[in-house]
Amino acid sequence: MPAVVIRDLVIRYGARTAVSGLDLTAPDGEVTALVGPNGAGKTSTVEACVGLREPTSGTIDVLGTRVPAGGRDRLALHERVGVMLQDGGLYSTARPLEMVAHVAGLHDESEDPSALLEALGIDPSSRTPIRRLSGGEQRRVAAATALIGRPRLVFLDEPTAGLDTAGRRGFHDLLRQRVTEGLSVILTTHLMDDVERLADHVVVMARGRTLAEGSVDDLVGGDDTVMFSGPLHLPVLDLESALPPGTQIQEAPAGRYRIDGTLDPSALATITAWCGQHGVQTRDIQLGRRSLEDVVHDLVSTS
Repeated sequence: MPAVVIRDLVIRYGARTAVSGLDLTAPDGEVTALVGPNGAGKTSTVEACVGLREPTSGTIDVLGTRVPAGGRDRLALHERVGVMLQDGGLYSTARPLEMVAHVAGLHDESEDPSALLEALGIDPSSRTPIRRLSGGEQRRVAAATALIGRPRLVFLDEPTAGLDTAGRRGFHDLLRQRVTEGLSVILTTHLMDDVERLADHVVVMARGRTLAEGSVDDLVGGDDTVMFSGPLHLPVLDLESALPPGTQIQEAPAGRYRIDGTLDPSALATITAWCGQHGVQTRDIQLGRRSLEDVVHDLVSTS
C-alpha cells in the first residue's frame, strides 16, 4: 500500500487556484520529494494531507485512510504521522527538551527525547528558550518533534533551511537510517542537494500540477552535457547535424550554449574542433551530466 495517494486534488483560495488537478503516489518506505518554484502548490498539498487545509475537490489517502479523517481514524492517523511544517509548531518559550518531551508524551510509543535531540545536534541540557535559538537550531527541534513518536510517515517542509553543511549531512544520515527501518517521507525543499542525497522518488510541480516524476536518474538521464561560452548566435545547427541523432543544442542568454546527448569521444572531438573554428576557447568548454537543478529549471520555464 502506498504511503500517500492523491487523485485530482484541487485547492483554491478564493479566485486563486493553488493546486490544480494534482495526481501523486508516494511509495511506502521511500523518500518522495516535491520540488518546484514558490507558489507551485507544494505546501498547500502537504497541509491538505495532514488535515490543515480543506481540499476544494479530489481525494487524499494517507496510510490507507481518507483525509480529512474524523473520530478514531483521525486519532489513529495522528499516532502514525509526523509533521514538520515550514513555519510554526513550536512553543517559543519552551526549552528544546521540554518541547520534544511534551510531544513524546502525546504518543503511546516514542523515542528518547534527549537522544533524538543529541542525534540532531541539539544539546538536550540547553536552557535556551526556542525563540532565542538560531533558525537552523529551531529547524532541528522541529524535526525532533516530527520524528519523536516513531511515525510510519513523516511530512517535512523545508527541513534543512538554515542548517550549516555539517547539520544538513547529519540530518541526511539520520533520515536515511529511519527510512531503512521502514519510515516513509514526503519532503518539500528548494535544495536540490537534499533531493539528490535523500529522494527515491521526485515529483516536479509548477502551477499546482505535476510536470514530471521519477527517480533522480530518471529525470536527469544518462546523457552527457557539454556547456560552452562563445559569441552570440553561433551557427549551431551545423554542429548539431554533425553529431549523433538525438543531440540537441540550445543557446541560452549571454552567449551560453548547451549540448545534450549521448556523446562519445568522436562526438566530443567534433565539438572541440567546431568550437575552435568559431572562436570558442578550450577553457570555456565544460563536460558533465545535467544537474537536477537544471532539469527542474527547464521543466518549469517551458511549462
